[in-house]
Amino acid sequence: MHDGELTVTAPMVRELVDEQYPQWRELPVKYLEASGTVNAIFRIGEDLAARFPLVGADVEQTRRVLRAEAEAAAELAAHSRVPVPVPVALGEPGAGYPLPWSVQTWLPGVVADEADPGSSTDFANDLADFIQDLRAVDTRGRVFSGRGRGGDLRAHDAWMDTCFERSEGLLDGAVLRRTWAEMRELPRHSPDVMTHGDLIPGNVLVADGR
Repeated sequence: MHDGELTVTAPMVRELVDEQYPQWRELPVKYLEASGTVNAIFRIGEDLAARFPLVGADVEQTRRVLRAEAEAAAELAAHSRVPVPVPVALGEPGAGYPLPWSVQTWLPGVVADEADPGSSTDFANDLADFIQDLRAVDTRGRVFSGRGRGGDLRAHDAWMDTCFERSEGLLDGAVLRRTWAEMRELPRHSPDVMTHGDLIPGNVLVADGR
């Protein structure tokens, strides 16, 4: 849960869909239980999924983020051999929901932390193919702009200091600090490549062992 977390209900989504995308008016809307805390997800019919941000109050900032996510998703879909969601639409605030929202294609499957594909060679090969395809995408000079999941190691000094302080009494802080000091100065051996940033089992779908 987040402070100020928004509430999104199926009736709200029904009204938003009917008003903004009348071509989907006959499609059922169903809330999906999910482990994520950033978006509420609703299925629209059999082939679509709508994502509603649960935090944030700035409409324009949310719209920029969703547009950037859609552009990244479309770029990934154009390069990946593995099926990935494709952006379909960007909805506007309404029906008591204060932010823009997004619609993408629905992919069948079960999240990997429930399906346990550890013994599937096909799954391992698919995952390797996905990572390889992603790393082959041209960065076009883009750099990581987030926190904690990539980019220049030196940008994470403050967070690492916090981690070291909180680990006192559990781990050898002196060794960790020396290791970090060495790692943050390591030279580059190759150009930057694209990375997923959150490739955890809960963000991976498994279907028929793939």
